[in-house]
Amino acid sequence: MTRKAISRQAAIVGSALFVITMCLQASCTSKAEGETPAAKPSPGQLAEAKAAAAKLFSERSDVAKLREAVRTVSDIRDPENRDFETEWLYSKYSFFLGKAVPEKEKEAVWERGKAAGQIAARLEPNRPEGHFWYGANLGELAKLSPVTVGIKSVDDIRSAMNRVIEIDPAYQSASAFEALAQVELATRMFGDGSAEKAVEYLEKGIELGPENAYLRATLAEAYVSLRRTADARKQIDTLLKMQPNPDYAAEHEEAVEKGKKLLNRIN
Repeated sequence: MTRKAISRQAAIVGSALFVITMCLQASCTSKAEGETPAAKPSPGQLAEAKAAAAKLFSERSDVAKLREAVRTVSDIRDPENRDFETEWLYSKYSFFLGKAVPEKEKEAVWERGKAAGQIAARLEPNRPEGHFWYGANLGELAKLSPVTVGIKSVDDIRSAMNRVIEIDPAYQSASAFEALAQVELATRMFGDGSAEKAVEYLEKGIELGPENAYLRATLAEAYVSLRRTADARKQIDTLLKMQPNPDYAAEHEEAVEKGKKLLNRIN
């Protein structure tokens, strides 16, 4: 081989190595879903992004805006410098997004929400937000795959929600009690769940969050399962007369629809 040919071959190899190196660097620094912003935002930029996301979330009846809320918080997540509020907000918004997207997208969205909730719970173990949204996302994953995920996740969901109750039982209008009741109702057939225990949780929850429509609807469901139809009707009647919280109008309507379906069953 001539010296000129050797030089040409060395140049080609060098060029190839350069391209490979650049590709590896790009793969290492590229932003995964919900991770590593291109440049670390300042405290002011963090606050602006969170405010923008909160406004988008308030308009979440438009799924495109809910997606944008999740994306906005995703853009300020940084695995090298975790921020508690950013992580639990990402977990919360992911929970709601998972309920709104097509079936094929749900699992991935809730998995990301669950992971962010876990991070938040580790950062601030004595705050309720991380524990609650971790458990909420995990609960939806359990409903999605009751055999493969649900059975294995029961203890983790209970642990997360009990921790919320220890820290702040009134958090999210006492929704941790409703989550625990849902576990009890869902595990009656294959676990140690009981409708009686669900009623106990829900009645405690209503004492702390009487405005929580989900608590009323699920308590009516638990009463129906125990054939306490008069008590179920009373809860549904109260639910149908409640004024919705403007911040959770869509969720209120979902609870009302559940109540109406229960009423049709027992009439």
